Amino acid sequence: MDMQNSELPSGRVEIDNVTLHLAQPHDIDSEWIGQREILDQLIACWLVVDAKDLPLSPRLVGPPGIGKTALGTAAAKVREQELYIYQCTADTRPEDLLVTPVLAENGRIAYHASPLVSAMLRGGVCLLDEGNRMNEKSWASLAPLLDHRRYAESIVAGITIPAHRDFRCAVTMNQDESTYEIPDYILSRLQPTLALDYPNKQDEMAILKYHLPFAEVDMLAMTVEFLQKSHDLKLEFSTRDGINLLRYAMKRMYQSQEHPINKDNSWKEALAKCLGDDALDLDALADRQRRTLGGDSVPLGLGDFFFNQGDPMHPDFDEFDDDDDDDDDMELFDDDDRDIPF
Repeated sequence: MDMQNSELPSGRVEIDNVTLHLAQPHDIDSEWIGQREILDQLIACWLVVDAKDLPLSPRLVGPPGIGKTALGTAAAKVREQELYIYQCTADTRPEDLLVTPVLAENGRIAYHASPLVSAMLRGGVCLLDEGNRMNEKSWASLAPLLDHRRYAESIVAGITIPAHRDFRCAVTMNQDESTYEIPDYILSRLQPTLALDYPNKQDEMAILKYHLPFAEVDMLAMTVEFLQKSHDLKLEFSTRDGINLLRYAMKRMYQSQEHPINKDNSWKEALAKCLGDDALDLDALADRQRRTLGGDSVPLGLGDFFFNQGDPMHPDFDEFDDDDDDDDDMELFDDDDRDIPF
């Protein structure tokens, strides 16, 4: 740690005569199941292979509930480092990311370090969760931390905070519409991009069994079959969705011991309550989504918004008119055929 920093008892650190109260690391005991390659890739990002080398701060991308946070947790566990998680939101301010002033009981200002700064000072791992929810002003405050400078400046506390040489960072991002676009100068610092995919059938079963060892075997099988089909149909039902619906189904079965609900009905009720009635028919849901995205639809021109296709004012009226003429000619020809005697 920098010579200007001194660690005090009770989770405090002093930097340039300013005392920071550190956050507590997350105590999460979980196992990473399957997809060993992506775990190895993340660990490789955090390696330092030379005295002049620096660790990378990768982006972990994928649909919600696929295990991005679990991946970062597992990598921190492999490296035997403390884990700190910061939940990014659209309202996150630079001082939230770094140091927040708090009015203490004695009426003085106490400075509380965020999970990110606590990881920086203690040489831990920090996951910036759902980073694509955060605005550019907050990202800008992290620019020097994410490049070769490896420090952050707290305007509130008036100090520069150097990162411990063992500090590591990664950012999770969902593949959906974000509140703010991350600027390119930040994206260039968040490299490489590690994309998570849905687990295969064997791994998904193992994940469900790990989280729900008390679940009925046949209900586990129904849930995995549902999830695997949804993955094949490109529907965004995740393993986390499967865990939640199965957990609810088991609770309903336990609750109804006096008036038993059969397993199929309990599972279907949980499916509808957790994921919506549409989830009861995956094929129909996939077809509707495909049509919504324009898979089978004919694109509309500007004229279609103002005129019916048969309206003479429609820009493409000539094409419609030609078609109508052909139909009229055919009808006229048929009528004449009926009227002409042979």
